[in-house]
Amino acid sequence: MENGALLQVNHLSVSFEQYTRGLKKRTLSVIEDLNLTVKAGEMTAVVGASGSGKSLLAHGILGLLPYNASMSGQIFYEGCELTEKRRKQAVGKEIVLVPQSVSYLDPLMKVGEQVRNGDRSLEAERRCSSLLSRYGLEKETENKYPFELSGGMTRRVLISSALMEQPKLIIADEPTPGLELATARRVMGHFKEIAEEGASVLLITHDLELALETADRIMVFYEG
Repeated sequence: MENGALLQVNHLSVSFEQYTRGLKKRTLSVIEDLNLTVKAGEMTAVVGASGSGKSLLAHGILGLLPYNASMSGQIFYEGCELTEKRRKQAVGKEIVLVPQSVSYLDPLMKVGEQVRNGDRSLEAERRCSSLLSRYGLEKETENKYPFELSGGMTRRVLISSALMEQPKLIIADEPTPGLELATARRVMGHFKEIAEEGASVLLITHDLELALETADRIMVFYEG
């Protein structure tokens, strides 16, 4: 393990089994021998072209790969191998995802309920209000539905949801697509603040310019 590493990925490879004609199969290799380190309190960006397979890195760490995927290599978290048992304990609490698509939000549930994840305790309500306020969202946002929000507001709601459990590692998968430049910069600035406060951020993006402005380290993802 590299010194100071919260997350370390060694020789990660991801491939898919696909049927071609009839019962013939082929193996499609998407990620080959990838190595990555994310240090505590650091914002690390993985930059690559759209469709290059960057999101599979996030899904592999989180254990969200589809049934026809095969993954090899080692993933270490806090100095120990991220086994399936440890992953179940950590994901959603210590390790959280800020997803690429705003469709992760339930369109039929109010924002406040989703950020609190069903927790109706006074402490959860206070933390929810504090997080939304921190990211420039008014108190009334809690009583709105996702379709009533702009794209930038929805992104900030997703960040607020991820931070409810005070995680150690935030994986942000393409958090700025479709946003105006000023809004995208503001969203990236939020992740930078999170890292400066001690958490680690793994940013997956195709926007090299924004990554250069905010990330502590940049790794280029090219053809797997």
